Amino acid sequence: MSECFNNFFLYNDEVRSREKFRDDILENGKSLYEVIRIIDGKPLFLKAHLDRLDNSSKVTNLKLWLTRKEIVDSILQLTHINETYEGNVKLIFNFCKNNKFLAYFVKHHYPSLNDYKMGVHTDFFQIERENPNAKVINQKFRTEVDKKIKESNIFEAILVDNNGNITEGSKSNIFMIKNEKVITAPLKEVLPGTTRNIIIGICTKLGLKVLEENVNYKNIDKVDAIFISGTSPKVLPVKTVGNIQFNSSNNKILIKIMKAYDEEVKNDIRNFEEI
Repeated sequence: MSECFNNFFLYNDEVRSREKFRDDILENGKSLYEVIRIIDGKPLFLKAHLDRLDNSSKVTNLKLWLTRKEIVDSILQLTHINETYEGNVKLIFNFCKNNKFLAYFVKHHYPSLNDYKMGVHTDFFQIERENPNAKVINQKFRTEVDKKIKESNIFEAILVDNNGNITEGSKSNIFMIKNEKVITAPLKEVLPGTTRNIIIGICTKLGLKVLEENVNYKNIDKVDAIFISGTSPKVLPVKTVGNIQFNSSNNKILIKIMKAYDEEVKNDIRNFEEI
């Protein structure tokens, strides 16, 4: 099944039909990417996503050839030609002999209301990203993690590094709550998630202390609650990690963070301005 999920995609400055999309189009070179959620036809947390794309460019020393305005125009053009105003858009800068820019809708999996109410199932998976601070396409990594998720019948895999420390989810950032403190892995060891940064800001506004420190997977049972953050899941409680159960969805601190994040989403969409 093609990753391109809709009738049309953008290839450089061309509009092409989905039938012309090839999943092996990125076999050569290195590719930087972003996935942005579209709500009411507007890209959510646009500036933060573009900032992260710029950061990935700096970390990898790969220079983007489109301006921010050109990127935004491509996103809005994509929603218009597909007449799709809700979903996830993937942007890719492929650096090879003939550089390629692609923009297309990808199939998304948003949690159900029950997932938010009860929490989701997860499990540990020992694997490290080659370059955790940059959003670089790594097909081998993605294949291995997707296999783990499918075989274990879980919502997300929680990654553990070679030292046994919890880093992040395969498509998300991980936060833990202990008493009234919010804990997440140090920034240097994870992808600087857009949602992650917003959550840290929310916690500051709520008067919650955020600790960026390592937590060994063997000590996971000592935390009160766990949640996932990301473009699709937003702020999502975790019910289990392997055989260990949590009552995350009823944690008062987590409920406050969830409500505050939903307000941030509403405000960002309401106040969206084109670059």
